[in-house]
Amino acid sequence: MKFQIDDVDQKILSYLIKNARIPFLEIARECGISGAAIHQRVKKLEDAGVIDGSRFIVKPRALGYEVCAYVGIFLDHAHQYKQVVGRIEAIPEIIECHFTTGNFTFLVKMLCRDNQHLMDVLINTLQNVPGVSKTETFISLDQTVDREIKL
Repeated sequence: MKFQIDDVDQKILSYLIKNARIPFLEIARECGISGAAIHQRVKKLEDAGVIDGSRFIVKPRALGYEVCAYVGIFLDHAHQYKQVVGRIEAIPEIIECHFTTGNFTFLVKMLCRDNQHLMDVLINTLQNVPGVSKTETFISLDQTVDREIKL
């Protein structure tokens, strides 16, 4: 059974989605309830698995990573996926790996300093992983949609 949230929980979540560091007392003022009630509701949402921590957002460009690429990985044989994942986990430029349906076996997200660095990782590392038959690369142009989750 899914966890049921009410209007106050939805309001709390909308504030936390916008700014996970917002003080509970500020949310309490906006919701018209006590800070203790906000704390209890957030704890309830955490215990139910609705909220799973909070994170800082690191901007890769500020660290010198100018290229974000998505790479579809095709395997020689489907049964090799565990070994390939083990090798992929060792490539520091790969920051996400998703098992998919459709054309690719995996879709990975990579951060590289520049196009030359991306080519080097693709040709000299990723495409040399045993079991990888080919890759297809898409470069992100930083045209992302940033919006709240509609509850």
